[in-house]
Amino acid sequence: MGVLTGRTALVTGGSRGIGRGIAVRLGQEGARVAVHYGTNAAAAAETVRAVEKAGGSAFALGAELGSPGDAQAVWAQFDRHADGVDILVNNAGIGTSTAYEEMEEAEYERLFAVNTRAPFFLTRLGLERMPDGGRVINVSTGLTHAAVMPDLIAYAMSKSALDVFTRDLSKLLGPRGITVNAVAPGIIDTDNTAPQIRTSDEAWARAAAVSALGRVGRVDDVAGVVAFLASDDGRWITGHWLDVTGGSLP
Repeated sequence: MGVLTGRTALVTGGSRGIGRGIAVRLGQEGARVAVHYGTNAAAAAETVRAVEKAGGSAFALGAELGSPGDAQAVWAQFDRHADGVDILVNNAGIGTSTAYEEMEEAEYERLFAVNTRAPFFLTRLGLERMPDGGRVINVSTGLTHAAVMPDLIAYAMSKSALDVFTRDLSKLLGPRGITVNAVAPGIIDTDNTAPQIRTSDEAWARAAAVSALGRVGRVDDVAGVVAFLASDDGRWITGHWLDVTGGSLP
């Protein structure tokens, strides 16, 4: 029996990459997992199968984030499958390769709509469905604590706001025994990072050299930390930003 048996989790952006790794790990630990996706229903279905193959149970729900009413749409679908949520993982997010000098207002607004506004309202509505002792885990980035890629300032800003949300919400929810934490990955091998790190042996070696541990991060490196925070063993950690970059920060 897993440490999360009997609990229900929602992982936003759970169809691919880090989100898929988190969904599978939570399912492996016994949780019933709601796998949220934006547009790729096929990828979400693959994640559901992966959770089930790992011994867990899961269901998919689709709602694109970044527009008014997105949080309500997610929870409306969730409510058709489950009665309450114990673990909310705000993983969905979008990045950018646009330099600071070239970013237009529309892209800036989109970054904050998905990376900052959506978790704010998803969490607020989720708390109506969460019992005391629940868990809120936000996926941030190492870029909020080090200017290693200063051109991505808007992306880092959107995640920095999520860090403040994590810290302050932990104080509001402490009386209910609900913990709120953020995990901050560095370079992780996913389909999103593949165009940068898998183009050549040299690119892979450069990415690996960033970490103090000398390798590129894997999705299970992040998923394991999330599973710990979601478990009873993580009960005394709240309001914290966890560096999950493999020692990549200066």
